[in-house]
Amino acid sequence: MCPDATIHVLLLTSAEDLDCTPGFQQKVFHINQPAEFIEDQSILNLTFSDCKGNDKLRYEVSSPYFKVNSDGGLFALRNITAVGKTLFVHARTPHAEDMAELVIVGGRDIQGSLQDIFKFARTSPVPRQKRSIVVSPILIPENQRQPFPRDVGKVVDSDRPERSKFRLTGKGVDQEPKGIFRINENTGSVSVTRTLDREVIAVYQLFVETTDVNGKTLEGPVPLEVIVIDQNDNRPIFREGPYIGHVMEGSPTGTTVMRMTAFDADDPATDNALLRYNIRQQTPDKPSPNMFYIDPEKGDIVTVVSPALLDRETLENPKYELIIEAQDMAGLDVGLTGTATATIMIDDKNDHSPKFTKKEFQATVEEGAVGVIVNLTVEDKDDPTTGAWRAAYTIINGNPGQSFEIHTNPQTNEGMLSVVKPLDYEISAFHTLLIKVENEDPLVPDVSYGPSSTATVHITVLDVNEGPVFYPDPMMVTRQENISVGSVLLTVNATDPDSLQHQTIRYSVYKDPAGWLNINPINGTVDTTAVLDRESPFVDNSVYTALFLAIDSGNPPATGTGTLLITLEDVNDNAPFIYPTVAEVCDDAKNLSVVILGASDKDLHPNTDPFKFEIHKQAVPDKVWKISKINNTHALVSLLQNLNKANYNLPIMVTDSGKPPMTNITDLRVQVCSCRNSKVDCNAAGALRFSLPSLLLLSLFSLACL
Repeated sequence: MCPDATIHVLLLTSAEDLDCTPGFQQKVFHINQPAEFIEDQSILNLTFSDCKGNDKLRYEVSSPYFKVNSDGGLFALRNITAVGKTLFVHARTPHAEDMAELVIVGGRDIQGSLQDIFKFARTSPVPRQKRSIVVSPILIPENQRQPFPRDVGKVVDSDRPERSKFRLTGKGVDQEPKGIFRINENTGSVSVTRTLDREVIAVYQLFVETTDVNGKTLEGPVPLEVIVIDQNDNRPIFREGPYIGHVMEGSPTGTTVMRMTAFDADDPATDNALLRYNIRQQTPDKPSPNMFYIDPEKGDIVTVVSPALLDRETLENPKYELIIEAQDMAGLDVGLTGTATATIMIDDKNDHSPKFTKKEFQATVEEGAVGVIVNLTVEDKDDPTTGAWRAAYTIINGNPGQSFEIHTNPQTNEGMLSVVKPLDYEISAFHTLLIKVENEDPLVPDVSYGPSSTATVHITVLDVNEGPVFYPDPMMVTRQENISVGSVLLTVNATDPDSLQHQTIRYSVYKDPAGWLNINPINGTVDTTAVLDRESPFVDNSVYTALFLAIDSGNPPATGTGTLLITLEDVNDNAPFIYPTVAEVCDDAKNLSVVILGASDKDLHPNTDPFKFEIHKQAVPDKVWKISKINNTHALVSLLQNLNKANYNLPIMVTDSGKPPMTNITDLRVQVCSCRNSKVDCNAAGALRFSLPSLLLLSLFSLACL
C-alpha cells in the first residue's frame, strides 16, 4: 500500500427506510481543496432532521474558522487556505444528534481531535497525522425498524492494493454480543444486522484493518467507534417507594417535607433524561387544593399554606396523598411521564391540654373493700396515638395514708381511681381527693394546664358488718403434757369493730385436729377434754394449733377467726426401745461380737439418753452373753463362747435418764448359723433355744397353769 493511502468511513443513510430516521440525510461529503476558502462564501448545504421539527437545532464545526447557519449552509468566517483533510459537523436538538464528515480532497493535515473540538467524550479522536488509515465515528439511532441488515457506513481506501480485504473485529462483531456489525470485505461497507438499544450498550468499540489474501494484516487495526444515538424510549420511574413524609402541624410556610426523585434510563446528557416534577392531584383537597408545592427540578415537596391551616385538630384528615408526576424532555408535552404517590402525615404536637369532663366526681365504697371505685374522664383534642394525648394522673391532696392510687386506662385514657388499703367506716366515713391530669409529652411553650386539668373526687365509705377480731392473734399458752382432763388453758378475747352496733359475740371451736379442747360459747374459756400428748402426730415441734370462731349477732352475722398455739412441755412418759431386734452370727466365728444395738426415745432431753443397756436376769451357769456400752445411745452384744447352730432369744433391758426413769425389755433374736466355704446356712437353726432364765420362767408359767 502507498504510504499516503487513506481509508475513510462513509456514514450512509438507508434509502430503503421509509420511516423518518433522525440525523443528516447525507453524512459524507467530498470537496476539493480550493486555493482559498473565501469569507462568507457558501461551500455546501447540509440537511439534518430530528423528525420532530428541528426545535432548538444547533450546529458545531470542528474548525473554528467555519460556521453552519440555521439553513444548513456551511461557509468560512474568514479567508483561509489550510484546514486539514477532514472537517466534522455536529448537529443536535433535544430529540436527536448526528455527525457529518467533509473530506477535503487534496487537503493538508493539521493537529486537533474531535473530542477537543466538540468537548464530546463519546466520540473517537480525529486520526493522528501520518497514519495511513483514518476513521471517524459511526452514529446509529437506537430502535431502528426493519429491514436489516442496513448500511451505516463505508470504509474507503482510494489507494488500496489489489485483492486486499477489509476486516472488522471487536465486541459486536466477533466478540459477544456477536454478529451485530459486519463489513463487506471488498467494498468496505459497514452494516448493522439488528435493532440497537442504547440502554444496553451505548458505544461499540470496533477495529478495522486491511489484510492480504492470506489474512495477514497490511494496515491497522484502527479504532472505529459506533455510537448509539439515544431515543426517548424510557419513561421516568420512581424506584425508592413507598414515599412517606411527615410535617409537624403549625409548621411555617415553605417547610420542606420530603424529596422525591425519579430515574430515567435514557441518555443523561440529553433532554431525554431531563426530568421535571409536578403535583397532579392532592387528596383530600381541603382546606386548600394546593397545600403543597414540588420543586420542578429538585423534587422537594414543601408546604405553601399558612401555619394556621396546618392544624391537625381542624383538618378533615391529617393524611394527604399526592400524585407526583415526573416528565422527561424537561417537562415538554412530548416527554414521557411516570407517576408515584407521596403520603404526607400531619404530625401532632401537644398544643391542647387534657381537661376533665366535670369538676367533681362521686364514688362509694364498702369498708374493707379494695379495687377500682370510679373512672375519671378527660377530653384531649390531640392525636390519640401519641404522648400528646395520653394522660397521666396524680393525687395531689387527700391521701395521707396512701389508701388510694390512680392509673391510666390505656384504651380509654380514663383515670382509674382505686382503693389499695381497706377503708374503715368507724374511722372515717368520707374522703375527698384532689386529682390533676397532665400529658406524657410536655405542652408547647404557648399552652399551659388550666383549672380544668384538676378535679375533686368525693368518696363515701359504706358501713358493713365486720367480723369480730381476736386479740392477741395468735394466742399462746404453755402447759405440760398429760395434764388432767378439764384443765383450763385460757380465756380468749374478741372484740367487734362495729362499735356503734352494740352486738354480742359467741365462741365456737373451728379446728381441733386431736379433739382435745372445748370453749365456753359465752365467756370464751378454753379447757381440755382429753389428755394432751406432746408425742401425738397432731403436734408439730411441741406446738399444738387450734382455731376458734367469734360470731357476732349481726344480720347476717359476721365471723372472725383466732389461732391458739399450745406449747407442750415434755414429761418422761415414753420408755426407750432398741434396734435392731434380729442378729446373725457364725457357729465357728473367731470374732464373737454379735450386734451393735441402738436405743431411741420419743421424749425430749433430759428424759432420753444416756441409756443404760443390760441383759435381763442372765444366770451365772448360763452366762454366755455379754453387753458393753459404746456411747450414750449404743451398746455391743457379744458371745463369751461359740454356740451350736440354733435361734436364741436374749432379753435386753434399756433404761432412759428421766426422773423417774422408764425401762423397756425387748427380746433380741440371735441366729447362730453354719458358715462353710463362704456360705452362710441358717436353715438348720430352726429350733428355738432359750437362755436358762427363760427356761425357768417358762417352767414356772407351766406349773401355774396346772
